[in-house]
Amino acid sequence: MSQRLIVDQSQFEDFCEHLRKSKTVAFDSEFVSEYTYQPQLCLLQFATPEGCVAVDPYQVKNLESWWDVMTDDETTVVVHGGQAEVRFCLTHTGRCPRKLVDVQIAEGLRSRSYPLGYSALVARVLGRRVHGKETRTDWRRRPLSPQQIQYALEDVKHILEIWKRQRASLESQNRIAWAEAEFQRMIDDVETDRSRDSWQRVSGIQKLNSRELAVACELSDWREQRAAECDRPFRQVLRDDLLIELARRQPKSIKDLLATRDLNRGHYKQVAADFLKCVERGLAVPESDLPEPLGLRNDEKHQDEHVLAQLLGIALSNRCAEMSVSRSLVGTSADLRHLVRGHVQKKKKRSLLHD
Repeated sequence: MSQRLIVDQSQFEDFCEHLRKSKTVAFDSEFVSEYTYQPQLCLLQFATPEGCVAVDPYQVKNLESWWDVMTDDETTVVVHGGQAEVRFCLTHTGRCPRKLVDVQIAEGLRSRSYPLGYSALVARVLGRRVHGKETRTDWRRRPLSPQQIQYALEDVKHILEIWKRQRASLESQNRIAWAEAEFQRMIDDVETDRSRDSWQRVSGIQKLNSRELAVACELSDWREQRAAECDRPFRQVLRDDLLIELARRQPKSIKDLLATRDLNRGHYKQVAADFLKCVERGLAVPESDLPEPLGLRNDEKHQDEHVLAQLLGIALSNRCAEMSVSRSLVGTSADLRHLVRGHVQKKKKRSLLHD
């Protein structure tokens, strides 16, 4: 543990053996997602009671030993806001972490503060001051500077101590089971999001009708394939707002397509014919095969449901304040609307059965 940066494969294997023996490890990562189809893992940081170590994945090519540790039944892996780390684990192994703790979530189960950034969490739990995230650092550049490594290691330095205090607090309130359920829900949400079709992740997709949605699905599939081929983020291939606009306007010619603001840019002109083919395929989908809209139809948007959801939100906020639990972890506004809608629809079905 005397080394701060591991760049040798054999040293990395020895370090992973140390992690197995430690049974508990803090984990964080630095990555860049602006330039490639998949986020690019640039640095891994670890902390055990013996100290902090970073691993350079540009030089340590085989990280399998770590992913095996992260997914075993023996090692507790403690993270802060660990959705990205779970995604990397799933990408590299196809397996989920088995014993994951997220101190960001844990704090929301013993206070109303969620989500707290790392610096704020350290200050709240430990009363210490740390630097902010190095959001402007290009983690792809090599060699890494001593300052970069120092900043990166500080992101895991306090995590185990934070969890130790949180765990004692949660145990005293009989909330450990709550925390374990929320940790698992976060993992499940990441796994579910990865398995969704690409069109389901398009911002604004819920506002489209069935025919527009069919066009959007074709455009989204094309965008995903193109992004993978070019190794570019798919939103650089075609922005969400422009995809939605194409699905709504359904242009029939190059001239009509280029009349849309921002679609007349050079890189879009090069693939304009592909856009038209996507629109054509979407318009050719038979009525019987059209996808169901994701949003509510106008006749389902009852004012009563909205009012009931607001009232439930007030009651839930008050109860969460009484119990010192984050409202957003217990139930979002969308959760409450779905709850009310499901209850109303269930009552309607019962009424029809009695009639």
